[in-house]
Amino acid sequence: MKCIMNKSCVTIFIIVVISLTLSCTKPDSQPVKVGVAGPHSGDLASYGLPSVKAAELVINEINEKGGVLGKKIELLIEDDVCKPELATNTATKLVSQNVHIILGHICSGATKAALGIYKDSKIPAISPSATNPALTQSGDYPNFFRTIASDDAQAKLEVDFALDVLKLKKIAVLHDKGDYGKGLAEFAKSFIEESGRAELVLYEGITPGAVDYSAVVQKIKASGAGAVIYGGYHPEASKIVMLMRKKKMDTILISDDGVKDITFIKVAGEYAEGVYATGPKDVSMNPLAIKANEAHKKTYGSDPGAFFLNAYAAVQAILNAIEKAGSTDYDKVTKALRTEYVETPLGKIRFDEKGDAIGVGFSMFQVKNGKYVEIN
Repeated sequence: MKCIMNKSCVTIFIIVVISLTLSCTKPDSQPVKVGVAGPHSGDLASYGLPSVKAAELVINEINEKGGVLGKKIELLIEDDVCKPELATNTATKLVSQNVHIILGHICSGATKAALGIYKDSKIPAISPSATNPALTQSGDYPNFFRTIASDDAQAKLEVDFALDVLKLKKIAVLHDKGDYGKGLAEFAKSFIEESGRAELVLYEGITPGAVDYSAVVQKIKASGAGAVIYGGYHPEASKIVMLMRKKKMDTILISDDGVKDITFIKVAGEYAEGVYATGPKDVSMNPLAIKANEAHKKTYGSDPGAFFLNAYAAVQAILNAIEKAGSTDYDKVTKALRTEYVETPLGKIRFDEKGDAIGVGFSMFQVKNGKYVEIN
């Protein structure tokens, strides 16, 4: 009887030890989960899909080398169609899948809608493209970072270009009423008014997705504006410039990184020629940018799209922070993002206390012979 009891005790002891061992080692065996959120369908998919491909390329390369912290990296992809009302569902779904960090979102409105959900769950998010200044400057989202400069810098560049290079005296400003477009337009409006060097002859919001913008184009013509600064995305910008040219208007269109996309040129065709747009600085001669672009061509058989390099850098920053932190712990990772530099296609970057990347900025581009060319 005593022997049986001893055997039972030993058996129980072994089971307990095994259970404790499994419970202790199980978290370490779990993958590092990176969520990718953005528009992967619809009119603005050309902005979101390049980020998915950037994440795939970086993560596949690192997984082949053993992963991060000895763990494989798992990619979880969710589509928000760049709509705030869908972005909250996207964020909730990613949180329920226990992601450790987010690449995204892409559009500022969608990003803003999702950030509170990530903040409550203590999940850092890094966007390659959400430029609304308040996302970092308000202090409301300490979990937010971005590898692109904010719209106040973009709007300042546009206005300075209109005044100093184009020497314009009358400027119209339009926007699409969204967080991104309207935010940029408001900065442009204030910079024009503060300059005292040009007259703001029209300031108006348009309805995204409208079939016809004849009424607002007629207002532009009547205003005598030498240029229109437009805050918004390529579907509306292409319609506006096409309509202006068909009406024989030579009014210059100056827009933003929401328009600096190959899809704008494809849709507007010959009418895209001469259009100006701000966008992330050309870093195509950076060896890491060359490597990333070549990897995209080899893997997907095409040139990268909008914000590809910004997304590539964001994923590198994400995984570098986890490695340097030695953990996926929120506090340790966010601290590493702010203190640890990482070499990327954008250059050597880290993030300031607000979450903006140190070392990135905008340039002015112009469509020449069917391509955007950096001009300053």
